[in-house]
Amino acid sequence: MSGLIAIGAGIAVLAGIGAGIGIGIATGKATEAIARQPEASGKIQTALLLGGALAEATAIYGLIGAILIMVMVK
Repeated sequence: MSGLIAIGAGIAVLAGIGAGIGIGIATGKATEAIARQPEASGKIQTALLLGGALAEATAIYGLIGAILIMVMVK
């Protein structure tokens, strides 16, 4: 039983790490793009917000899955 709880916690950690790395890379690329073309900053920021929201949703799905695994095992 405790092995499944550990798997659930591992899923949450991996989802959080993946989302953090993805958002960090996207933010860096958006900053570079705005530095190259300041006139396109509005479109770049919109795409960055949409991508960040999708990456964060992935982390939330991982967290919910991990919590469900931990709750259902007990």
